[in-house]
Amino acid sequence: MKVFLFYEDNEISDLHKTLKITLPKSWKTGPASKVLGCFVESYNDNEKHASNPLDQEQMHLAIREEGAESSGGDESSPSLIPIASDAITIETIPDRANVYILHGPSKTMEEMAAEKQEALERERAEKANTVACQHLGCKNRFLKGGPYPECSYHKSPPVFHETAKWWSCCPAKKAYDWEEFQAIPGCCSGVCTEVKESEQKQFLGGCDLREEADGAQLKSIDDFNKAQESGSDAAPVLERLRNVLADIDVENELYDQVVEGIKKEMEGDDTPLDAVAAKLGKKLKTSMKSIA
Repeated sequence: MKVFLFYEDNEISDLHKTLKITLPKSWKTGPASKVLGCFVESYNDNEKHASNPLDQEQMHLAIREEGAESSGGDESSPSLIPIASDAITIETIPDRANVYILHGPSKTMEEMAAEKQEALERERAEKANTVACQHLGCKNRFLKGGPYPECSYHKSPPVFHETAKWWSCCPAKKAYDWEEFQAIPGCCSGVCTEVKESEQKQFLGGCDLREEADGAQLKSIDDFNKAQESGSDAAPVLERLRNVLADIDVENELYDQVVEGIKKEMEGDDTPLDAVAAKLGKKLKTSMKSIA
């Protein structure tokens, strides 16, 4: 098992270091802190780093989030996630992975789990005390009854068709991943509202586009849900994937557990299914690469 270690958390490029190491067999099932200790020892042994000695107790490892793209050892991306000091190396660091050495003390798995739980509780408390703006594309939350902040939003629902995503009011701006889609600026400005427009569709799909092109009336949400249950072309990609995996002996119960786990990692039951599908796609891609 090989790993590539990068230290670039310093403005002076001469103090940067890249190290490729082959891990001893015993390290694979040991704590990740051994990998950090190995790098720190190698770094401090180099005389040119004498002005910047590293203290293992004040450093931590990080790895790029699954599916995130980057080049070289750029550790500035927010997609880097820290590795617990007591995490099992082989369970946390893939073979030939890029691992980044960053300033800041390492945390244990228990400490990281406690922080994650606190963040979830804060988010739940915020959602319980606030309401979301009902304008399409606005991400603001505010106290029920106001005051209402200004917002930027879209006047028409989004379109999710195959891998493309765009707002039907801004068809020239298409995106192919969830983060890029979320970054598309609104085409309208105004003040947030907690009143939902009646009969407003929340999104459009391929069937809607075909019917619109044929001059047919768009389906209602109830019709769309019935189509989902019948397994027609309107069925979402997650449901189609569930059925396909069942054909190759991947139990529906296991698939449902994975989907529910991804929802909990993101925004809970309110997570848009398109975002869940994108996250699941990244995880499947990473798993398939490890097998290939």
